Amino acid sequence: MTTIWIKHPRACYTANAQNADNGIVICNDRIVELVASGQQPNTVIDQTWDASEHVLLPGLINSHHHFYQTLTRACPVALNKKLFPWLQSLYPVWAGLTPEWHAVATELALVELLLSGCTTAADHHYLFPQALNAAIDQQAEIALRLGMRATLTRGSMSLSQEDGGLPPKEVVQTEQHILDDSERLIRRWHQQDEHGLLEIALAPCSPFSVTQELMSATAELAQQYRVGLHTHLAETEDENAFCIAQFGQRPLDYLESVGWLGAHTWLAHGIHFNREEIQRLGQTGTGICHCPSSNMVLASGICPVNELQQAGSPVGLGVDGSASNDHSNLMQEVRQALLIQRLRYPADAFSHLDALQLATKGSASVLNRDDIGELAVGKKADIALFKLDEPRFSGAHDALAALVLCGAQRADAVMVNGSWKVQQGQWLGGDIKELMQRHQSAAEQLLSAT
Repeated sequence: MTTIWIKHPRACYTANAQNADNGIVICNDRIVELVASGQQPNTVIDQTWDASEHVLLPGLINSHHHFYQTLTRACPVALNKKLFPWLQSLYPVWAGLTPEWHAVATELALVELLLSGCTTAADHHYLFPQALNAAIDQQAEIALRLGMRATLTRGSMSLSQEDGGLPPKEVVQTEQHILDDSERLIRRWHQQDEHGLLEIALAPCSPFSVTQELMSATAELAQQYRVGLHTHLAETEDENAFCIAQFGQRPLDYLESVGWLGAHTWLAHGIHFNREEIQRLGQTGTGICHCPSSNMVLASGICPVNELQQAGSPVGLGVDGSASNDHSNLMQEVRQALLIQRLRYPADAFSHLDALQLATKGSASVLNRDDIGELAVGKKADIALFKLDEPRFSGAHDALAALVLCGAQRADAVMVNGSWKVQQGQWLGGDIKELMQRHQSAAEQLLSAT
């Protein structure tokens, strides 16, 4: 039993209005005390960590990503395209993924997130070419090796272009295989590790890539095992038009018809809902992951964050895939969320604190996690500390506002489950340059193999 006092932070954001201005005390994997202004810990302290030059935050939570897409950033075939043609350009490239390339993509994505202050990541992997059947198992093993918290969503596509869908035949699977593998993964990985790092959720890719039967069967399987449901929804108007043409329903009506609405479900993007649909989302407690950078890159639109929250929907933050962002930096995404919401709402209706809330307690709510996302007694010891020692911060007066407004990008220290993963801005788990070299080589080989 070792206690550590993260003491005297320059500024502190708890995500719950509690006072921890003089720091927090951690014992093993939990926060055991908040130390208010002018106070000293009541706990017997074994170690101290001087945070006087740091802004202290709960570990950031990324509630939607596609790790494999780190291999196709700024990909020439996909530049300057809307969502559907963008996907159609990249599916043939992604069809060539091998286990080795997928593994290094996953590791690079997780390390990049860690360095940005992210301690929990939800990944949506829906692409399973024949050589990549064990993609989720790979992700689980890598996340555990890195000691990072993750919600791994078993994605799926069953409708190829021949069946009226978007993806090529090489990356779709039969529905029975999808359901059998989903059940196997839940049994193998969901809340099975000793530190509570891994969860599994089920995630058909989108309404235009699977059948109604698979959507319904997936919802039943998720209910049986009490795991989450995740998919893309209402990202573009093209998707709305597709659903009306294919199913005679708007996307949310379709989702309700297959038993998906509820607090167990979170949806990526959630841009093109009407007022009545927003109310229904709130009434059912269905969550939304806001992905501002991706929505800007693909010109998809702006998520109505305030209306969703006011209706009762939890809203979190995600970087989305690194082929439509094109980074995996969650702290940078916080600033993007602030800026894009300022295009929708007045300056006094969405603040830097609102943006931080999305990436912390908001994302925790979206993932149905009550043990992370805030600094509070009993919560997991997942924290991120940022210095304001770059030229971009010079002259800043409010340290917490500066973190967002001046554009913090890299954490100085990150702890997951009570264990340091980043110190002095450096990843402690390996050689970042060597990882980047392997990753760049894999990216080049993937593109040349197309």
